[in-house]
Amino acid sequence: MASGLLVAFAAGAAVIYKWTDADGVVHYSDQAVPGAEKMTISGAVNGSAATRSTAPEAPAPRAQSGLAFTVIAIDSPTAEEVFFGDNAVPVHLHLEPALQGSQTVTWHLNGKQLDQAANAVGFTLPVMPRGTYVIAATVIDPDSGQSQGTDSVTFYVRQPSELSPQHKNP
Repeated sequence: MASGLLVAFAAGAAVIYKWTDADGVVHYSDQAVPGAEKMTISGAVNGSAATRSTAPEAPAPRAQSGLAFTVIAIDSPTAEEVFFGDNAVPVHLHLEPALQGSQTVTWHLNGKQLDQAANAVGFTLPVMPRGTYVIAATVIDPDSGQSQGTDSVTFYVRQPSELSPQHKNP
């Protein structure tokens, strides 16, 4: 008889785990996850009831190491921006949060790595010949081995032509 009650109780109760991810989304699972709160769900004739344990099932998550940028984007030059004449091209990487510790930035222009300081989030490209250029940046965290890159940004450099109407005499 006692075993029958035990089976009935086990069939009417379940353990689930609840946690909130870094984006603030609440998740529920039947599998334990680090930092999750253990909840016991017990069935009732008119519904179900949940009880929470007072302590988390798994240890609390430790501070996140590696890369956790909420924003990583090139904000200068902008996509499809055109530079005329002998103007230099300002380049800037928008990062939130800022670079930490030993994190480094590598820059690539048309697939070739640029020779910039490892922590350069902004610099100026010198006057460039006419053409189409693609720039991208990658942040690397040597401590965790992680990297996170930007989307590529295409921009153009145009030089005035001697044959263009603006250079013709009336």
